[in-house]
Amino acid sequence: MNRASDYETGIAANPQPMTLEEAAWITPPTQLTDTEAMLDMPRLRRYRQERLREQIKLHNLGGVLLTDPLSIRYATGVRNCALFQTHIHAGYLFVPAEGPVVYFDSSPGRYTGSQLETIDVIRDDLLPVSYMFAGSRHEEWCRKWALQIKELMDQYGGGNPRIGLEKAGTEGTIAFQSVGLEVLDAGAPLAMARKIKSAEEILCMNQTIAVAEDGMTRMRNALVNGITEVQLWSHMWQANIEGGGEWIEYRLLASGERTNPWQQEAGSRMIRAGDLVCFDCGMIGPFGYGADISRAFHCGPGKPTDHQRMLYTQAWEEIQHNTELMQPGADFNDIIANRYIQPEAIGQQTYPALCHGLGMGDEWPVVYYPADEQFHFDGQLEAGMVICVESYVGEIGGNEGIKLENQVLVTESGPITLSRYPFEDGLLNREF
Repeated sequence: MNRASDYETGIAANPQPMTLEEAAWITPPTQLTDTEAMLDMPRLRRYRQERLREQIKLHNLGGVLLTDPLSIRYATGVRNCALFQTHIHAGYLFVPAEGPVVYFDSSPGRYTGSQLETIDVIRDDLLPVSYMFAGSRHEEWCRKWALQIKELMDQYGGGNPRIGLEKAGTEGTIAFQSVGLEVLDAGAPLAMARKIKSAEEILCMNQTIAVAEDGMTRMRNALVNGITEVQLWSHMWQANIEGGGEWIEYRLLASGERTNPWQQEAGSRMIRAGDLVCFDCGMIGPFGYGADISRAFHCGPGKPTDHQRMLYTQAWEEIQHNTELMQPGADFNDIIANRYIQPEAIGQQTYPALCHGLGMGDEWPVVYYPADEQFHFDGQLEAGMVICVESYVGEIGGNEGIKLENQVLVTESGPITLSRYPFEDGLLNREF
């Protein structure tokens, strides 16, 4: 059976889910309306909610209360003013270990939620739990919020008073404790649920990557002497919005001397012929999934210098080498020990992470370089994880640097690179 052909002809609700390896090579059409019909969205939502419920039980919780819009979307599929709700609490979701999923939101969210099979009860008694809405009555409303959720825990928590809270704030946490609930952080069960992707999630992610790579092509075509960094970066934003995406997490594009040190955001600097231009797309695209890919371009006319090619080639070598370490069962400490080691002259300044997880945004785990040993923690890669492999190369105090990054799916048969945008032939030199 040709599974890719099935999806191209619109056969979505196949009773036999495709494998991760099959999904890795399929990119749905770029039109969001077509894509909705070609993905088994109920199966996607069911998988994610079941993953979360499994972790709620494994962490011995009666339920979790979610306030982050990405977490609510992961658990149910609801999308409602997500970027706003990342910093202003509005809707919230109660997910018990067993029993009905209960959603509180304003009218637009309730309308969206009513169309989803993942939500059992939609309530309109939403409380103003952010200080913006509550003002001087914040403590009072947090107390009422705690009583509201305590009632749900009493009904559906199976007698377990342990609740996982997400971003409840100081007043919220105190209020929940005051009504007899044992408050724990919902971060661990969420991270453990989200770490393993289904085939449908990989299809969604491939759609976002396709949109991101469209943005890269637009940027590459627009890169001419005299364009400013923000003008160039606007092409990535336009591609994301036109492709049905959500937002971009940051403005990580820098040129010339601003490429060293890394993580300087795009500004009004005019890009000149001969400059290196590095960027990290950090995109939250269609279906809320992330594309986290970095590339470096050379602005013509003219050819890259030997120094620029050396930096680029070293970063490329690190990406290639470390990608091969993304094997199922690989221990984080072994990945660190077996990593690509840059020459001493350019290896003193690295990216903050050797690699990290990705799903609906950056996720657990983060594997650090040896210099950050104080932050190391134990763990292993598993099939179904999506890992972003990072490299930054630039001498301390140098005038230029290179940032590269690929998005990699861990499968039982080894790593598959999902990001396919080509590297720069003119900057690669295998002789260095």
